[in-house]
Amino acid sequence: MPTPLTFTTLEWADNQQPRYLQLYEHIRRAILNGQLKAGEQLPPSRTLARQLSVSRTTVMQAYEALAAEGYLTGHTGAGTFVSEQLPDQLSRPGMQEAMVPAVQPAPSLSQRGAVISQLPTSRRVNGQNLRPFRPGVPALWDFPFQQWFRLMSRQSRSLGFEDFGYSDPAGYLPLRRAIVQYLRLSRGVRCEPEQVIIVNGIQQALGLACQLLLDPGARAWIEDPGYNGAREAMHLTGIRPIPVPLDAEGLSVRAGQAAAPDAKLAYVTPSHQYPLGVVMALGRRMELLDWAARNQAWILEDDYDSEYRYNGKPIAALQGIDRHNRVVYMGTFSKVLFPAMRLGYMVAPPALADAFQRAKGFSDRGNSILEQATLAAFLEEGQLERHLRRMRVLYQERQQALVYWSEKLLGTALRVNPSDTGLHAVGWLEQGQDDRQVAESLRQRGVIASPISGYTQQFRQAPGLVLGYAPYREELIREALEKVAGVVG
Repeated sequence: MPTPLTFTTLEWADNQQPRYLQLYEHIRRAILNGQLKAGEQLPPSRTLARQLSVSRTTVMQAYEALAAEGYLTGHTGAGTFVSEQLPDQLSRPGMQEAMVPAVQPAPSLSQRGAVISQLPTSRRVNGQNLRPFRPGVPALWDFPFQQWFRLMSRQSRSLGFEDFGYSDPAGYLPLRRAIVQYLRLSRGVRCEPEQVIIVNGIQQALGLACQLLLDPGARAWIEDPGYNGAREAMHLTGIRPIPVPLDAEGLSVRAGQAAAPDAKLAYVTPSHQYPLGVVMALGRRMELLDWAARNQAWILEDDYDSEYRYNGKPIAALQGIDRHNRVVYMGTFSKVLFPAMRLGYMVAPPALADAFQRAKGFSDRGNSILEQATLAAFLEEGQLERHLRRMRVLYQERQQALVYWSEKLLGTALRVNPSDTGLHAVGWLEQGQDDRQVAESLRQRGVIASPISGYTQQFRQAPGLVLGYAPYREELIREALEKVAGVVG
């Protein structure tokens, strides 16, 4: 039977609050103070409306509001009842804890998800936390942003409405054409626009290549020490990275064949090996290309730091001297322009271009059309080459400052060998030093230096530190080296 409510205590307030809300509050208080108990039935809306001299709509609105919040439940043909479990009970101290199982099940992740959850996360690098000697960062303050934004404004006016729909996942065609011309002149790369795929950086390029070229469980050569991001990309796609040592000429093909003769892929950074800075000799390049052709294997050429050559003529890209189409070439503009512009590129062999374009389309629906159009204009108008010429002079001066002050302040405690290319150098510590401990001590003093041992998997190197110099003025370099001297000097 419905609970016998007379609602004689209900007095309509003389204010602007609607009567259905006043009735809602009255019933809610009756439920909470126990006048209405769990499971008890309320009067039918028509009956209560008559009793209160209000419209039935007023009562129905109040009932509906209470039901929506969990105080009432309705049963078709049976009436309206007070809920067995009230929302206010769930918010009382101790109630939620009592409802949670004592032992929580571990989150369920796939095998790939478990791998991802253990990977180190990238930290944001901006003007506030950019401290010497963080590597891989260009001189952001010296980039011609004014010219860049002028070009962007011009491109935003010249693009048509149709350009702002879903774009070609492979990239904006004028940009791909401009990249073909740029790579042909600067790196000797031989390709057509159809082979160029615009990506958001090296990591996406590596992920696409690993997915398309090898099956899970296959083995691939990787430089040791080497770029950790390449190893992580292989792990994520189920590929087994096999560490291969380096010598003065680059990755040892002979050692790779001994370690993994069945490997069908090799990842290399021949222009400026990361982190050691070795430039792969021409003879070693030909040996690697011959291995790939004979074994029907693939080479992933990450043309890291190739834009910054300070002395002599750079050796042409592997892709440009490959006669068997076994090289997938990849590069990025993050260190040439600025890292926040996530635009890179890969050049697929002609037979694989369509597959890579399709894979890119499944990965995402394309990159920012406005940034691509701006970069295309930046390339076509020669702005990039002018910027690179200025930066080569600036970066060489900063590298020279690093070498000079390290010799003056540290002597043999930190030997920095000048490099003909790139944005970082290696500072070699004396034998017996633990480069990880040194790096941690420097971090506590506000200096960022990556230990060489953090890039090794199997083949141990002498203790050393990766020292980026590109964005740091000479006085900052000197001050940071004084702190290094306080740790190892």
